[in-house]
Amino acid sequence: MRKGKLSILLFAYNSGKRIENTLNKMIEYFDHTGIDYEIIVTDDGSTDNTYEIAKNYEKKYPGKIKVIRLSKNFTTPYAQFAALSVCTGDCAVFAPDDMQKPPELLHELYKLWQQGHQLIFPHRRSRKDGLISDFFSNLYYKIMNWFSDVQFPPGGTDGFLADREIIDILNTKIHPINTSPTVEALRLGFDPVYFPYDRPPTKSKSRWTFKKKLRLAFDTFFTTSTFPIKIIAYLGLFTFLFSIFLIIGLLYIHYKKDGLLFGVEVRGWWFMVIFISLFSGLILFSLGIIAEYIWRILDETKNRPGYI
Repeated sequence: MRKGKLSILLFAYNSGKRIENTLNKMIEYFDHTGIDYEIIVTDDGSTDNTYEIAKNYEKKYPGKIKVIRLSKNFTTPYAQFAALSVCTGDCAVFAPDDMQKPPELLHELYKLWQQGHQLIFPHRRSRKDGLISDFFSNLYYKIMNWFSDVQFPPGGTDGFLADREIIDILNTKIHPINTSPTVEALRLGFDPVYFPYDRPPTKSKSRWTFKKKLRLAFDTFFTTSTFPIKIIAYLGLFTFLFSIFLIIGLLYIHYKKDGLLFGVEVRGWWFMVIFISLFSGLILFSLGIIAEYIWRILDETKNRPGYI
């Protein structure tokens, strides 16, 4: 069983009322495990005293706690990339500041890493965020699995424990724009392990506003899915072929059936409408083809590795 330094990447935003409790519990727990660890506190542009409190802990526990501060609230995915870029551990794990991933869970993930696993995703077996929130969260992950190129585990996941090799790949091979470390890690392979857990409820109000959730959903969807592009192409192709079928049918009726369809005269404007439909389908189909090429250009500009 291997040993190594664990980097705990803790994210904080306007957490002045809970950051002390979280840090105290993390330090108390991991000090008793004998694990070599560090805690990286990333202040995601807080407007309260979160940064000052965290800096006091950095002074109190030099070498064990490190604090970085972002210039504004970039949201969690970007804070995660920032934390990965400065951590020094042999492995690193993400942790929110609300203790919904308690130190006991982080320790279990570390044990799996000790067994030789390089990538471990904790996924929510159950959650208690409220009926409406749980419903839409489950719906979101189902939609992602249906239409995107990334497969999320049951219940979804918003973090992972990664080996140093994967950390270095995320730091050097991935461009951290309009994506998240979780999505990129799910792409990488490395035979990931999925660890189910029951997420405890929290009394703290979520910092994830509807606007932020919507932005993350759109970023994830359009970063990982070609479905919108393909549906345009398929719709255009269907409209084009259906219009050709109608034109052939109307020509047959016009010349072979005395111009009557179910007793109604086929007038010239019918052909005009169908020709408009024909060329609309052709335009949509052409846009779909162009969009496929643009998608490939976009994929190239992301500088993702073709293989690892």
